[in-house]
Amino acid sequence: MNSFSLRSARGLTASLLLLAFAGLGSGCVAIVAAGAGAGTVAYLRGELEATLSGNLEQTNKAVNRAIEELKFVRISENKDALLALTVVRNAADQRIEVRQDVVGEKLTRVRIRVGVFGDEKLSRTLLERIQAKL
Repeated sequence: MNSFSLRSARGLTASLLLLAFAGLGSGCVAIVAAGAGAGTVAYLRGELEATLSGNLEQTNKAVNRAIEELKFVRISENKDALLALTVVRNAADQRIEVRQDVVGEKLTRVRIRVGVFGDEKLSRTLLERIQAKL
């Protein structure tokens, strides 16, 4: 390796470390787990996003069962072949939006947002119930 390549590699490593620490310090990302496939979970800017094993139909049924179990009041539900969007309210009158997008034949991305700014604990509780119903 020549000195230019070594300096470039060190600079790249330093830049990546700096970006990683900046992201951790901002409080925007709470958890990213388990790679890029099913099981990936991230909480970013008030929205919990997870990729689940299951097609859209299976995932939507699990969402509906979880909502019933938690006794949320359904406000609206729209669904087509690629997307399902369910809006509910809880006893505290918080608006909760659950968006499901097709990622692959047997993968669905679920995004949960509580209110405007998000509620990570409530979002994770709902996600756990959805996963238990799949």
